[in-house]
Amino acid sequence: MEEFKNKFKIEELLIYETKHWIWSLRPVQATLGAGVLSLKRECLTFGEVNQEEFTDLYNVIKVIESTLKKTFNYDIMNYLMLMMVDKQVHYHVIPRYESTIDFAGTLWEDTCWPGVPNLAGEETEIKALEDIKYVISKNLTI
Repeated sequence: MEEFKNKFKIEELLIYETKHWIWSLRPVQATLGAGVLSLKRECLTFGEVNQEEFTDLYNVIKVIESTLKKTFNYDIMNYLMLMMVDKQVHYHVIPRYESTIDFAGTLWEDTCWPGVPNLAGEETEIKALEDIKYVISKNLTI
């Protein structure tokens, strides 16, 4: 679990958390506002998620979608649960954009629109991550 948290900088890039879930910014911004939604406890399979955690998942998804819609006005949201490398229940939360977004002097383009997003790439600069995290947190819709 510590390796997972370190890889995705869960604590440093934390945006919002509930009793069971943590929403953090992805260090590699596949698209503007891309995040990781991870279960707080160690859990290797989706089938092990309990009813209380599923109910909480419903609530946190409402927060994520309304907050990112307000912040960046995405066109559609993708949730990818891959767990091929990182054996912890988590989703990659990828807001998708048909048009280029100008944020903080940078043009963000969803280069794979409307196909499958590319999650690979270089880690986004810390200043940009801090700016993105700040504006999302400022627009948090609970």
